[in-house]
Amino acid sequence: MPHVAPPVQREPGLLTHREPDEDPDLYDDDYYDDDEPELTEEEERRLRKKKIWKRVRIGAFVALGLMILGPVLAVAIAYPLVNWPHPEEVAAGQNKTITLHWADGSEMAKITQPGQNLSMLKLDEVPDHVRKAVLAAEDANFYENPGFDAKAIVRAVWIQATGGSSGGSGLTQQYIKKATNNEAPTLTRKFTELVKAYKMSNESDHDTILEAYLNTVHFGRGANGMKAAAQVYYGKDMKDLTPSEAALIAGMIQTPSWSEDMEYAQKRWNFVMDQMQQKGWIDQAYRGSQQFPTPQPFEKTRPGGLEGPMARVQQQIENEVDSDDVGLTMEKAQKVGVDIYTTVDKNMQQAATDAVNAVMNGQDPDLRTSLSAIDPTTGAVKAYYAGKDGLQGIDYAKGTIQEAGSTFKPFDLIAALKMGKGIGDTYDGTSPRTIANQVIRNAGTSNCGKQCPIKQAMIESLNTVFYDMVANDTGTPAVADAAHEAGIPKTVMYEGKPFNTLVGKDGGKPNTGIAIGADDAQVRPFDMASAFATFAARGVYRKPFFITKIEGPDKELLYQHTEKGVPAFDPDPTKSQDLADNVTEVLKEIPKKNIACAGGRECAGKTGTHELPESKDQNSKAWMVGYTPSLSASVWVGKDQGNLPITDRKTGGPIFGSGIPGQIWKKFMDAALNGTPVEKFPKAHLLNRSEPPKITPSNTPSQTPSNTPTRTTDPNASEPTKPTQTKPTRPCGGVLCPSQPPTTTTDPPDPVNGQQPNP
Repeated sequence: MPHVAPPVQREPGLLTHREPDEDPDLYDDDYYDDDEPELTEEEERRLRKKKIWKRVRIGAFVALGLMILGPVLAVAIAYPLVNWPHPEEVAAGQNKTITLHWADGSEMAKITQPGQNLSMLKLDEVPDHVRKAVLAAEDANFYENPGFDAKAIVRAVWIQATGGSSGGSGLTQQYIKKATNNEAPTLTRKFTELVKAYKMSNESDHDTILEAYLNTVHFGRGANGMKAAAQVYYGKDMKDLTPSEAALIAGMIQTPSWSEDMEYAQKRWNFVMDQMQQKGWIDQAYRGSQQFPTPQPFEKTRPGGLEGPMARVQQQIENEVDSDDVGLTMEKAQKVGVDIYTTVDKNMQQAATDAVNAVMNGQDPDLRTSLSAIDPTTGAVKAYYAGKDGLQGIDYAKGTIQEAGSTFKPFDLIAALKMGKGIGDTYDGTSPRTIANQVIRNAGTSNCGKQCPIKQAMIESLNTVFYDMVANDTGTPAVADAAHEAGIPKTVMYEGKPFNTLVGKDGGKPNTGIAIGADDAQVRPFDMASAFATFAARGVYRKPFFITKIEGPDKELLYQHTEKGVPAFDPDPTKSQDLADNVTEVLKEIPKKNIACAGGRECAGKTGTHELPESKDQNSKAWMVGYTPSLSASVWVGKDQGNLPITDRKTGGPIFGSGIPGQIWKKFMDAALNGTPVEKFPKAHLLNRSEPPKITPSNTPSQTPSNTPTRTTDPNASEPTKPTQTKPTRPCGGVLCPSQPPTTTTDPPDPVNGQQPNP
């Protein structure tokens, strides 16, 4: 048999060396074998840069992911937790009553808003052009966005980041903001508002949202909703509004508290009209044919409450609620329903009305007057009488600007004292005199002579002394500064526009007529009460205010006034006090003769008049401004047409400062302070020269030349009464058209040839 070889046994596998698993660090950019050549410094720099940018890219991708997913996640979490306000519930909470209180806490009046929505407005009741006007004003792309306008938000962020101001809220977001009454400038509020707007858009359609918006938004003038707005702006049903009128109303949504600023209103109207034309909602022919649709006077449609002279008090209170000082707004106050506690004293307000009625009884019915009274120790307005016709006429305390006449001379004295003069320093008080190339005359006659002390010149109101003082010593800017420091605001709203007080032509320095209350010495009567209150407060200025506190429905404190008195005339309180006391030392002599306060009470003050242009014996305005340590009051008398004479029918002669204004002031002060402690002014620390040099008075009084028309001295005046005044350069339209310095190709000339204001 063939030989069979035994099977070959397989050799066991050879044990060999096993390589370890690959180390990933070997491939790191920083790893290299020792055998590899070393990197150069430049190669190492590039390698490090590459590694840094790799990490930056990874971080950027992570951040981008969070930016995309973070908000989505936040919205997803917040979405089921928020609810949007339904218009029926919002409307039920609007138009709540506001209660006004006197200074003693008793009720003054209740304010109910005009045009209250008694029923919900349905969208099909709103004309198409009215809807389009609102969209053009606030959210032209409303029907294309999901509750918010992403482009508008991005644009707003950019504008704010570059120093501008923009909200970025679409119409739905605005509805949420107004309906919830939450306008806090926080990211939390904005985010919650956006989520609510998004949810509202998902759960309702755009027509429903627009309907809710038109029922809720505030249009100014106390009107919530378009139905009410049509009434308060134009006194008509909404269906009868023209596209132009609708554009004006819609334009007020942005800043409703500026509804009476006609310059702002015209700007907004133009914007809305342009937007409507751009969108094709009105044609070019209609746009070109339209002029600004002036709304009816606010006085006809204002919130219900006080009437007659007290209506102006209510108006001032409402204005203060809307001011930055309070920071609440009437819109919010109306929605919440608040109690407003005022500074107005019930007895003093009645005393003001009684004094005006008593003295004005039997006088020319065309005469107008105002009386403002302020507590110097706090700045609280105690009485405010701005005219007998209430809202049907002009506010003659804050709505008119007048030449102050000789009541402005105390500011000359402040300027002189600050430069080192004293009430005993002397000037040439003779008349006439040529000063700074201008002929200046005093009223009547005076025995003060060539060395007339400032104190006596103030008592006699000698124009030559104060004109000389300002023209040759203090300069006019120092006088304007003193008046501003005392309390005359640098800018006031006048006829809907800012008016810069006490400035000259083209905003430059005032001309020398300011020394005697002419030309650029144009002020509001209310502000003179405030300025003289600073003298009474011994050089401490306190801003006047009408509201002490505001409480919510549950008596929670929404606003509390805090006193902010500051030294007026010098940062050093003692120096400011001395300056004011020196003025009082002079002014307390003036009321003593014919309008002294009752019961031996010390009073200080200054009368003044402004002569009728082109007249030698007629006045167009008359003043009395005076004070005790606890009350300052300003009285002004004039006519709507500032170029007409004011005559005292009881005497047949012209009205002077110590006449009708002085008598109103005295009656008011006596009644208002009746029963209060009789106060004395603190002893003044007289500055610089307090006594004049000893001289022998001239036996011959200074006279106006015989060829100059003269008139007898007012028997009731505590100062001479022969005035003069600078001609206005433009036709005067009454108290709303103050006189201006004469137009000239050079600097405005000063009063000349007997044309100066009365003392």
